[in-house]
Amino acid sequence: MKGSLDEALKLRLKTMILKECDIDELQPEEVADDIPLFSNQSGLGLDSLDALQISMGLQNQFATRLVDSKEFRRRVTTINGLADFIQPH
Repeated sequence: MKGSLDEALKLRLKTMILKECDIDELQPEEVADDIPLFSNQSGLGLDSLDALQISMGLQNQFATRLVDSKEFRRRVTTINGLADFIQPH
């Protein structure tokens, strides 16, 4: 199943992002699937240090490594995009 269709995977990703970035004021269900994560619209307030934390979380929980910042920006755009990267089929 394609990642963007897998609600359990998307919930895991949201939970991981909130935990890795120490965001306590939001619940995973409040993070939209299709809004750019590193935008004001997301309400997450993510910055470059958070990007590093997310990258480490992806490596630890999903055995996926995105060390190149350009690739990271291409892959980690929305929850749907990230889920499709982790689980393409």
